[in-house]
Order: sequence, then structure tokens, then C-alpha cells
Amino acid sequence: MSGRTPSEPRHASAVEVARQVATGARSARAFIEDCLADIAVVNPRINALTAVVAEAARARADALDRRVARGEAVGPLAGAPFVVKNLLDVAGIPTLAGSRIHARNPPAAQDATVVARLHEADAICVGAASMDEYAYGFTNENTWYGPCRNPHDLDRVAGGSSGGSAAAVAAGLVPLSLGTDTNGSIRVPATFCGVFGLIATYGRIPRAGAVLLAESLDRVGVFARSVRDLAVAYDVLHGWDPADQVSLRLPRGASLPALEADIHALRVGVARGHFAQGGCPEVAHGLERVAAALGSTRDIELEGAAKARAAAFIITSCEGSHTHLDNLRRRPEEFFPEVRDRLIAGALVPHTWYQQAQKFRVLYRREVLRAFDEVDVLLAPTTPTPATLVGQERMVIDGVEVPVRPNIGLYTQALSYIGLPVVNVPIHVAGELPVGVMIVGPPHAEARVLQVARYLERTG
Repeated sequence: MSGRTPSEPRHASAVEVARQVATGARSARAFIEDCLADIAVVNPRINALTAVVAEAARARADALDRRVARGEAVGPLAGAPFVVKNLLDVAGIPTLAGSRIHARNPPAAQDATVVARLHEADAICVGAASMDEYAYGFTNENTWYGPCRNPHDLDRVAGGSSGGSAAAVAAGLVPLSLGTDTNGSIRVPATFCGVFGLIATYGRIPRAGAVLLAESLDRVGVFARSVRDLAVAYDVLHGWDPADQVSLRLPRGASLPALEADIHALRVGVARGHFAQGGCPEVAHGLERVAAALGSTRDIELEGAAKARAAAFIITSCEGSHTHLDNLRRRPEEFFPEVRDRLIAGALVPHTWYQQAQKFRVLYRREVLRAFDEVDVLLAPTTPTPATLVGQERMVIDGVEVPVRPNIGLYTQALSYIGLPVVNVPIHVAGELPVGVMIVGPPHAEARVLQVARYLERTG
């Protein structure tokens, strides 16, 4: 990109924006005007946003500034601009879900729960972010709305399916964004775009107001340029929601106070076996660099990982086809052909295969949880390669040429399958594209994985 680069954002931190707004050092309206000006210049190059809600954002900023002037308390994200993957409802704009089918839908009547919670924390939504059609893809090359391009190299993809959300943060347009993750749709674009990405334990962050792909896999998560921003956003977002049938009735807790805790007593494992196969040298180097920064580690081999990935494919296609079956019957020509064909294939999968995939899920979860008897966190590479080129169809893994799109999730799918909390930590080497490492924890260990990510952020 010409001009300002991802390493020179105008607003590096949502927490810092909130501090300035709360103290009156700078107005929320000023921050929003800067944000909208940046979007006008940068978004045409990267195609990260499908809609901008400028007037609504200005109205929220003005209302917030009036509250500050009256001396009222404001939320922990006061004035921080954010964008939302366009399968989460934002009141006043249509929820496209990356699809031509939804283009004629009326605007959403109300915000999705997670959008509403960020607004309650006084963050300000400025737009909706591009995505793969129905979140079924890893590259964010959308047939109907165009590819989202990587801010580090405009010839490369941003990753998917939440590519617009990641690219908007990486380009410095906003400090925070929301996405969803089925098989890697937050972690992949976070890696390709060189930002942090968080998915919480399945059921911890509500999904009400989202267009789902695979009911038993889908999770809402967050992108940010700093771990502190991730932690504040997580503390705002998580917690039971009666509108979401899988939402967990658990105490909300707070991860932010624990961020600076000493992590040297933690037992760190490095996922080997399946997770050591297929990665390019830059990916392997990134993983070893993180392992070295954390000190003593032990190797962990998850023997069921490859089967878990296969089972995740089956569950995704079966549940996705069920979700979209009516439109597949009535409007098949309005799907991107590759998405349509995968959904149709899912409808033809024998139910016994789906049952077997779900049964294996229980066994594999037990295997992974046993590993957490030996370690407190687990490291694994996020993708087998840095960002691929826009339009690239094939890549080489372990000397074999394979299709790009289904194989970018080589490592992420085996962990999506069992709903564990994960933070993607970006690894930047001068002159190279970013890669990423997943910090994986046992269920409900969000504070722990954020602590490790924060330590890595501090130590570089």
C-alpha cells in the first residue's frame, strides 16, 4: 500500500482511544471523523468493508461527547471505532453474509448481541466487513463483492472467511473488529494480515443475530492490534445470552487484570505430528521462535488430529447444507458455484457419517484434554503458508500440489472441532509476510491464553 502502512496506524489501541475520550483529551467525534476519512482513502484499495454507517457513527460519537461533557461515566471502549463481519446484524443495514441472495433483504431491525454489547461499552460501529459467501471459505475472494486484499501486499488475499474484519484492523482503519470462526475463519485472516485474533470457548460469546454456517462449530471472535484490546473486548462480549441456545450460564469474570501475570510457571506444549507436517519454512521458524521465547517446552502429539480435521469437514458440510437447504432448492444459481457444490455435497453425505464424526468428536476431545493434564497451553502453527496470491488455485504441501482453499485450514480445523479458546499471535519478520502461532488453552482458559499472548507481544 502506498501512504500510511499497517505499522503506522492512526489509532493503534482501542484502550487509548477510550482513555482520551473519557478524560476529554480528544472528542469521540474527532476520532470517528479520522476513521471515516481513512476508510474513504484506504478501503477502495483493500475492499475490506461492504457498508459504512457514517451518520449513525457520528450520532453515537456526538451523544458520547455530550455525556463526557456532563461528567458522566463512560464505557471501557468509549469512542473506539469497530467494524463487524457482515453476517452479524447491524441495525439499519442489510446482513449480506457475503451472498447475492441476501442483497435484497431489508436492513436489520436490531444489532446482534455482540454488536449491542460493544455499543453498551461505548464503542462505535462504523461499518460492515467483507467475507466469503456464507463464511464458507478461507481466502475472502468473494464472487459477488470482489476479493478483500491483504494490506501487507495487495496482490495477496486477506484470508477468510472474516478477511474484511482482519484487513480493516491491519490497515489501521479501526483498532477492533468482530468476526466468526467455524474452521479457522478468524485465525487464518489474523495470520495472513498480521494481527491478533481471539476465539473463546464454544458458547462463551453469544451468536444471536448471526447468520450461521455450522451450528455446532460457529463462534464469534475479535481481531485487534494489541492483546490488551482483545482482553477488554472479550470482557465486554462474553456472558450468557438467553437468545442463544448454546450460550453458557457461567460467571463473566475478567481477563484484563491478569494480563501482566508471570507466565514462567506455565507448562508449555508444542503440537507435533499432524501440526508439524506441511508447513513452509517460515511457518516452522515462527513456531520455534515462539517456543524459544516461552522457555522450556515439551512436544505433544495429538494422534487424532488428522481424523478430527476430516470429521470437521463432514460436520461443516452437513450442517451448512441443512442451514441453506431451502435456498439451494429454490435459488441454486445465486450461490457461488464452489460454495453451492460443497453445500449440495453435504446434503448427500449419509447421516451415519455425520453421526460418526460427532462420536469421534467426543473421543478426540478426551485425547486433547488429557494433553492439558500435562501442559497448561499448547502451541501450534496457524496456517501452513503465509498469505497466498489472489486467484491462486494450487499450492504445495509436503511436496504435493493441492488446492489452496480447502488446505489453508490444515491446522485450524483440528482445533475448531472441539471448541477450545485460542489466540492467534502474529509473527512479523522484516521483509517477509506475517505468519501466526495459535496459543491454545483448555476450556474456559481465555485469561491464560491472553496472558501468554501478552507476554509474547511485550517480548517481541
